[in-house]
Amino acid sequence: MTYEFHPVAEAEHLETVAYYETRRAGLGASYLAEFESVLEVICETPNRYPIEREPDIRRARMRRFPFTILFRESEETVQVLAVSHHQRRPSYWITRL
Repeated sequence: MTYEFHPVAEAEHLETVAYYETRRAGLGASYLAEFESVLEVICETPNRYPIEREPDIRRARMRRFPFTILFRESEETVQVLAVSHHQRRPSYWITRL
C-alpha cells in the first residue's frame, strides 16, 4: 500500500521539516525519517491504529516528535489528512474530510 497527502497536510508536513532543520542541522532529517518509518508501518497495517473519528479516521503517534498522523485508508492508498502537533488546535483538520 502507498500513501498520499491531503494538499494542506503536505504543506504543514514540509513546514515542520523546515522548522526543525532551522532549529538544528539534521533535526529536520530526523523528523522526516521518523515520519516515513511510521508511515511505512501504517501502510502495512492501517487497521491496527485506533479510530480518532468515526467512521474511518485513524491516528498514529510519532515517538520522538510531538505529532500525531491522522489518516484514512481508501482502497490501496492511505491518505494523510494531518500531521497534528500535540499542543496546538485539536481537531483543526476536520474541515479536510
